[in-house]
Amino acid sequence: MQTHEISKRFLDHFKAAGHTLVPSASLILDDPNLLFVNAGMVQFKPYFLGEEPPPYPRATSVQKCVRTGDIDEVGKTTRHNTFFQMAGNFSFGDYFKAGAIEHAWQLVTGSQADGGYGFDPDRIWVTVYRTDDEAIDLWRKISGLPDERIQRRGGKDNYWDMGVPGPGGPCSEIYYDRGEAFGRPGGPVADEDRYLEIWNLVFMQDERGELSPKEDHPPIGTLPAKNIDTGMGVERVAFLLQDVANVYETDLVRPVISKAEEMSGRRYGADDVDDVRFRVIADHARSGVMLIGDGVTPGNEARGYVLRRLLRRIVRSVRLLGVNEPVLPEFAAVVRDTMGPSYPDLVSDFARIESVVRAEEETFLATLTSGSRIFDLAATETKRSGGAVLPGDKAFQLHDTYGFPIDLTLEMAAEQGLTVDEEGFRRLMTEQRQRSKEDAAARKVGHGDGGAYRSILDTHGVTDFLGYRDLNTEATVVGLLADGAPTASAGAGTEVEVVLDRTPFYAEGGGQLADTGRIVGDGFEVEVRDVQSPVAGLNVHRGTVVSGEVLLDSPVSAEVDASRRRAVSRSHSATHLVHAGVRRALGTQAAQAGSLNAPGRLRFDFTSPGGAVPPSVLADVEDEVNDVLLNDYDVRAEITTLDEARRSGAIAFFGEKYGEKVRVITIGDYSRELCGGTHVHRSGEIGVVKLLSEASIGAGVRRVEALVGLDAFRFLAREHVLVGQLAEQFKVRPEELPERIGQTVERLRAAEKELEKLRGAQLLSSAGTLAEQAEDVAGTALVAVAAPDGVGGNDLRSLAAEVRNRLGARPGVVALFSADGPKVSFVVATTAAARENGLAAGKLVPAFAPAIGGRGGGKPDLAQGGGGNPAGVPEAVAALRRALAEGTG
Repeated sequence: MQTHEISKRFLDHFKAAGHTLVPSASLILDDPNLLFVNAGMVQFKPYFLGEEPPPYPRATSVQKCVRTGDIDEVGKTTRHNTFFQMAGNFSFGDYFKAGAIEHAWQLVTGSQADGGYGFDPDRIWVTVYRTDDEAIDLWRKISGLPDERIQRRGGKDNYWDMGVPGPGGPCSEIYYDRGEAFGRPGGPVADEDRYLEIWNLVFMQDERGELSPKEDHPPIGTLPAKNIDTGMGVERVAFLLQDVANVYETDLVRPVISKAEEMSGRRYGADDVDDVRFRVIADHARSGVMLIGDGVTPGNEARGYVLRRLLRRIVRSVRLLGVNEPVLPEFAAVVRDTMGPSYPDLVSDFARIESVVRAEEETFLATLTSGSRIFDLAATETKRSGGAVLPGDKAFQLHDTYGFPIDLTLEMAAEQGLTVDEEGFRRLMTEQRQRSKEDAAARKVGHGDGGAYRSILDTHGVTDFLGYRDLNTEATVVGLLADGAPTASAGAGTEVEVVLDRTPFYAEGGGQLADTGRIVGDGFEVEVRDVQSPVAGLNVHRGTVVSGEVLLDSPVSAEVDASRRRAVSRSHSATHLVHAGVRRALGTQAAQAGSLNAPGRLRFDFTSPGGAVPPSVLADVEDEVNDVLLNDYDVRAEITTLDEARRSGAIAFFGEKYGEKVRVITIGDYSRELCGGTHVHRSGEIGVVKLLSEASIGAGVRRVEALVGLDAFRFLAREHVLVGQLAEQFKVRPEELPERIGQTVERLRAAEKELEKLRGAQLLSSAGTLAEQAEDVAGTALVAVAAPDGVGGNDLRSLAAEVRNRLGARPGVVALFSADGPKVSFVVATTAAARENGLAAGKLVPAFAPAIGGRGGGKPDLAQGGGGNPAGVPEAVAALRRALAEGTG
């Protein structure tokens, strides 16, 4: 049975049982605790947590998931995967244990002719939480399973919670017995290779406290509504029903390995080491394409870093299979062809996906060269100091700055006879991840804890947002936090978070900055600097009590800074127009990848398959956008269904989670986008848009920055004045300035080159004098002096070489130092006769470098380096003299 059919049967089964079919969410959801969606229930978390009322009593989905904790293990075994599909059915206060067990049993053991999977009931085992007698009785009654095939297990195996206080419950897992050839008898408690878990049924009935029942701590209460959350591994079911050894042999994964076989001429299954590489390629190609499809682009932080690491591990693995030409676009095409039937966006958006992987591969091949140089220096330094372990910080630098997977560093180190301080490397990685996690949480939640926000939401409901039509309103303080904790009052000078029952303040989101303003009550005022929505539906106003004492339950007047709001709205509407203009110029593959809408300015990020956008194209976009402003189109906002919005041509964005109803912003017939932000009423209100710059911010991603409205006008006015001043200075008309300035620059460059030649010649002319001043130290002619300050590295090397030549056949050492502010550079050169006497330039450096607080190295004939203590040059010269006198060089 093909994998797509397995997914279809799952959805058909539960749709027939009254479940609402919910499409897979994006792999990117707005959750500070998750890098990627890693389970089928993630998009339903607000319903399980009670943050939002569920729009349906029961649902079903096949969710794409990525788990990145075991990336280093992928390929080494056949059990680890980063991308997988989780089929699930969910009940929100509707059916419970009996329904979950019955639905699962019917699908798993139902005949294939009737739409089931057709697993042999005699090979099915289940596990239950150790005290869940109810589940055991239900399994006996519904399935007829004998007692010996229903096993009790502890909390670590059969209890589920989110890892934090909140909902949880016992679970029951369904296993399939693969047979004696795969392990010992005795059920899942004895061997989980032979008995393979395919489905987990979570009976969400408890409220856990700080301590988890997974560790045998009792729950602190019972949930008011009992829920069901299940997850069936689609790939696991696929390899069982396709009768292959593991997921890498299934119909959606094996084609990638086949393509790698075709490219390399090697065969999967012939060599254990190669097999690891084949599996890395297959797994990471699927994950990479799915992540790019959902809007992730390679980068050096968070999600972008994970994607970059996946793609670069593919390139490295292919190289180790002997393939040196570019490969990522070809693997991406295989993933498109295999996954496209379930995820048609991969097909329609493939031009963008291909451009991203192509650019990343080109970037990595370039960084391999520079990163290898950094590695070589680190390895040389380690061996020179007598060490055999490459420091963890060096491995981290390669990983963090150059995108080297740690396994690449390990392999390169082994080739040099070194090991790597993996513990130090992983410590630095852990610290970086923790910082990223804390930063993300701080941006979303601030200093209050999620429990406090949820308590306000549970008690008072969602914030009524009036900001689309009103900039001030009467409201009531329904929540007040100081120092992250709920409080009944807060006095002047206190940093507070204020929750109102209704508000005109826009909470930061969709690239639009939050509103600012003030909240005024009887005898107090709060200056609002920021507004966030740490839990869905709740607007939290952050600021300072500037006077009086704010009290919980106080009536207030909430007033938005109207001038700032209008400026931000102009920028937001302008961003929509720039987006439309860029897509018209470059095609639909130029998709928005981020934005910032601030007063008077905007930043727009987009994918660009062709690299840099020509200035002429940007000029055309700017003209087109400003023409829309002159036409003064009506700007309309409407609420409709997501399907209807897409049918009408509205643009939706990667990573956004949309509900059944969406808001669509239309500007004339030029732009139509899904958007929750604030906008102008007519396009003419924007005034003018001036595109300032276009640049790369990552592989395949470009950024346009622009000024809007009065800020754009002021910029143009300043430019007009500047052009006038330049035209007067050069005595030409404004339109002749580019040519005249170009001519002047060329003349200056020619003059600089001539001056450089003269300076170099003058410097070299001093070589004879320096050679004549050589002193004899233990039979060696030594020239050790300070050259003129500011002499660069090339000139210093040339001068040292010339002085060495002037020493002729004598054993001679030349050491020249040149200060440049707080730094000092040096070059050491030796004559052939000196080298015959055992004097090597590179070995002389350690004798004097500490005196200038520096280091360096090189070959026997020439070495160079630098330091941070120019005042130490006399001591360095003396130290070199002593080394020669003592014969230690």
